[in-house]
Amino acid sequence: MRKATVTRKTKETEVEVAIDLDGEGRASIATGIGFLDHMLDLLARHSRIDITVKAKGDLHIDHHHTTEDVGIALGQAVKQALGEMKGITRYADVHVPMDEALTRVAIDISGRPFLVFKAEFVRDKVGSFDTELVQEWFQAFAMNSGITLHAETLYGSNDHHIAESCFKGLARALRAAVAIDPRAKGEVPSTKGSLGG
Repeated sequence: MRKATVTRKTKETEVEVAIDLDGEGRASIATGIGFLDHMLDLLARHSRIDITVKAKGDLHIDHHHTTEDVGIALGQAVKQALGEMKGITRYADVHVPMDEALTRVAIDISGRPFLVFKAEFVRDKVGSFDTELVQEWFQAFAMNSGITLHAETLYGSNDHHIAESCFKGLARALRAAVAIDPRAKGEVPSTKGSLGG
């Protein structure tokens, strides 16, 4: 049962996350931030990971704390659900087009968190959402999931499409990397015999 539930409560936010790595891509997302809800819905649908997120944050200030804390909690949930990581495929990479935008995402579920994020946004905002928060979310997610994550938008001119291709790329890479390799069931995919730590 590769499931996890994480609750994170600070003076700035309250976040509850539940995931099932072997789900069907169902999503129940309520962060109070429409664009983030849309991106997390895409993440669930295309990764086939069931994701529930309930968040309340200091949105009267801005979207930063809520976006970051949702990334932290979701990353922690993925790490918990992976457990000892026995039998996982571990590595995956994908190119995802979204109309004129194309993003490459490569991940290693290594237990060693690292982010390389290269995407240039044309505007400061998509609707009311600060485009710089896309990287903030990816940073929080990578650091807390223990995943080495590289995301690079090769080209694109529409900020919505750029962000969407990043999240869809992560989704498709996660779907492949967390999958159980039938030829390596019960084995930790590392010459060291363990991942991370």
